[in-house]
Amino acid sequence: MAEKKTPLKPVRRKSPVPGASVPAAPVAPAKGKAGGKVRGTKAQPESGAAVKRRFWLTYPPKRIQTAVIWELGHRFPIMTNIRQASVTDEVGIVCLEVDGPGDQVEAGIRWLKRLGLSVEPVELSAVAS
Repeated sequence: MAEKKTPLKPVRRKSPVPGASVPAAPVAPAKGKAGGKVRGTKAQPESGAAVKRRFWLTYPPKRIQTAVIWELGHRFPIMTNIRQASVTDEVGIVCLEVDGPGDQVEAGIRWLKRLGLSVEPVELSAVAS
């Protein structure tokens, strides 16, 4: 007889950024016996086509010590990849590649700008791409 698995409950994670809260990890919706959704669960809204984009982030001095990229990847359902970085006590410059639903990527970029980071798209040449 197959062992019955109980669904995992979301767990609040502690953010390394002081004063910031991290949302609970999403849990997949439960399925009924026939593979359909259980009554009362909400369908996930369409979140746009997946995109992969690169940006140059410039950190102001007050944000250099905070885990901004970590928090970006936990606040929004996007994957982050640091392609290049240079950080000093005065300024931080990071080339960040983000991959995910287009609307979520845009929301993440708006959030970074609200934090005071400068966000500029990377211009790729035909040879570099």
